Amino acid sequence: MISAQQPLFPNKIQRVMDCQTEEEETCEEQYDSENCTCSSKSAESYSGAPVTLKILENWVPRVSPYFDKEHYTYAGHRIIIQESIEYLGAVVWPGALALSQYLESNQEQFNLKDKKVLEIGAGTGLVSIVACILGAYVTATDLPEVLENLSYNISRNTRNMNTHKPEVRKLVWGEGLSEDFPVSTYHYDFILATDVVYHHTALDPLLATMEYFCKPGTVLLWANKFRFSTDYEFLEKLCNMFNTTILAEFPEANVKLFKATVREN
Repeated sequence: MISAQQPLFPNKIQRVMDCQTEEEETCEEQYDSENCTCSSKSAESYSGAPVTLKILENWVPRVSPYFDKEHYTYAGHRIIIQESIEYLGAVVWPGALALSQYLESNQEQFNLKDKKVLEIGAGTGLVSIVACILGAYVTATDLPEVLENLSYNISRNTRNMNTHKPEVRKLVWGEGLSEDFPVSTYHYDFILATDVVYHHTALDPLLATMEYFCKPGTVLLWANKFRFSTDYEFLEKLCNMFNTTILAEFPEANVKLFKATVREN
């Protein structure tokens, strides 16, 4: 159910940076200005030829002044998501659509059945619901003010399914990680994150949270709409910390999907 074209890149290490907005003026300071490709020493960690995809319109947009219910179909299941304009985390962003679509269409590459999956910044819960449908043990996390709507969506969409019961928990990036998620008890096969990087002040705590949960054997899948120079700066830091590969691009939505794993000494 994915519309794919030929890869944009040749089979060599290359980072495409779409420096198109005024907010990304500082991109020229970080990357080669002629073609906006990264020229840093961490380039060897960023490899692969991504496929170019299109986010399929498998939902029906609706208009509401406050609460909104969107209807989606993934893995043969109808999913109803309640949104709220009160919080950024209570809206379905394009990265969630991209990752949900990719997980559905690449189950052989990323088999979630009976795997332990943690979503950070789960928002409305769409990606966690899809992971649950695909058979994962899911823990969906976000800020306290988002949990009520997140719990509602996950409960509503999974309660009648023959799947592992998902869990919803509070997680403030960079805070109380060892107390709330001790490494002796919690190990995850997959870390999922979508549109968690934008113009906010918690990017370093977010990176520290990713580092905390990503252990040997863990796969981080991160999909994000790239808008600001800070998005690319975060990507640069991610590449310096992890083995990072770009899996796919969704040019119409300006979304990129990455896979990251820890570097083994």
